[in-house]
Amino acid sequence: MTDTPASSDLTERASRVRLACFDVDGTLTDGRLTYDSGGGESKSFHVHDGQGLVLLRRAGIEVALVTARHSTVVERRAAELGVQACTGIGDKLRCVEGIARAAGVALEQVAFMGDDLPDLRVMMRVGLSACPADAHPWIHERATWRSRRPGGAGAVREFADAVLLAQGHVESIIDALLAPEPMALGTQS
Repeated sequence: MTDTPASSDLTERASRVRLACFDVDGTLTDGRLTYDSGGGESKSFHVHDGQGLVLLRRAGIEVALVTARHSTVVERRAAELGVQACTGIGDKLRCVEGIARAAGVALEQVAFMGDDLPDLRVMMRVGLSACPADAHPWIHERATWRSRRPGGAGAVREFADAVLLAQGHVESIIDALLAPEPMALGTQS
């Protein structure tokens, strides 16, 4: 795991993850909001982060995007990746608790990656909290795991890879890719 002491504790926490939830703006994106002259919204997502979410799903880990902003762009990206999108969420903790309950997962088996104050409450209740390298300092100092990469630039993939490694999935992913009939990773990553 990255940038934090007590790696055995981190590995243990990551090995229990059955649900991984992610903030969007500042975590899956660089945090900038772009509007066109007609009021349309655009966001940029890093393909490596999308691939990380696909790999988590293939390893049997539920994935959800949880954002306070209403966003059809996020809903579209989530649909492309086959993950759940919760947009326009006022209380992220209550949302994550509901997702976990529906999936039959305890909060100790949940990971949440966020970057700013609206994410803090949920981060402090789950089994594994994470943040991008450029998260607000108050979040950065409280996260269990910290990426070396900034939000929207591979931080989510770095986290997904760490969870997959802790759970022993990396070799099976590599083996499946090198097989005579390799697994398809998906074109929407």
